[in-house]
Amino acid sequence: MPFESIRLITFDCYGTLIDWENGMLAALRPVLSRGRHVSDSQILELYGEIEAELEAGPYLPYRQVLAQAAREIGRRLGTEISAEEGGAFAESLTRWKPFIDTVPALQSLARRFRLGIISNVDDDLFAETRKKLAAVEFEFVVTAQQMQSYKPLHRNFEEAIRRSGLSKDEILHAGQSLYHDIAPANALGIQNVWVNRPSIRPGSGAARPGTATPNYEVRTVGELSALLNAGSA
Repeated sequence: MPFESIRLITFDCYGTLIDWENGMLAALRPVLSRGRHVSDSQILELYGEIEAELEAGPYLPYRQVLAQAAREIGRRLGTEISAEEGGAFAESLTRWKPFIDTVPALQSLARRFRLGIISNVDDDLFAETRKKLAAVEFEFVVTAQQMQSYKPLHRNFEEAIRRSGLSKDEILHAGQSLYHDIAPANALGIQNVWVNRPSIRPGSGAARPGTATPNYEVRTVGELSALLNAGSA
């Protein structure tokens, strides 16, 4: 991997640094269990489809996206989910945990690279997640709330480039979603790494499936750290 030019790594957060699959399922299984049996894979598939539909429309705060997605999953499965239960699902994001490799890998990368976040989230929700990543310093965080738009729209990435003060060839973007992260990075000419974590739904997880081809592929952020640190040694 040619890392000589890279000075900044931007990360997607949920699915890449934070284990959103298990976080979602822990919150949704109890309410969906009132209806017919549904597999974890089907829950994640429905979430990815519905989330993308909601994010492609007029801007909604991510809390609303989460809450409406939960209620729509229930509707499609024939199980009524109340507004209060939808809100509780949104709030569950504050309890989603980092993958075990996340913090050590970010700490290692921070010794050599500047780090940033580009995330489809609200500022207050990310503030809770940031406490779980407190050992890591991010130079900037670009959220959907700040931009009033969601990845894969290019403007979220363009804002990260603007804040960095760097040229595109000095930036590497790492994300779990081909749809949200790799496709727009490719379109903008940003080097990218697909963090293709092991998943109940291989290749897409809780995101809408995508067909983009990444520049590089790893299975964890720990693997990415090892490759980048070796390449820049």
